[in-house]
Amino acid sequence: MGSSIQDDHCENPSGGRKSHHSEQVKKNLVTRLNRIEGQIRGIRGMIEKDTYCDDVITQIASTQSALNSVAKILLEGHLKSCILERINEGDTEAIDEVLVTIEKLMKK
Repeated sequence: MGSSIQDDHCENPSGGRKSHHSEQVKKNLVTRLNRIEGQIRGIRGMIEKDTYCDDVITQIASTQSALNSVAKILLEGHLKSCILERINEGDTEAIDEVLVTIEKLMKK
């Protein structure tokens, strides 16, 4: 039974893993990413217009913060769904996967 839960939620029919966010969470993430995309275009425009460097850096910091927020939402959902399911099924390698992911997020 535990395996079928994982199959229903964390794997797609071709055997690879997939996320399983609600439509509301997906909409929230897409909205945030669209906003971030706009911020990136704004940064490019600031550079093209020779905007004062500190103002550009401030906008970059804001964009990085927004990306971190998206990553936090994704990580929380991942921990509460796929990782929890895998651990409950005895797959302790899921912990190592999360540690590697957190390490990637913390590199700057």
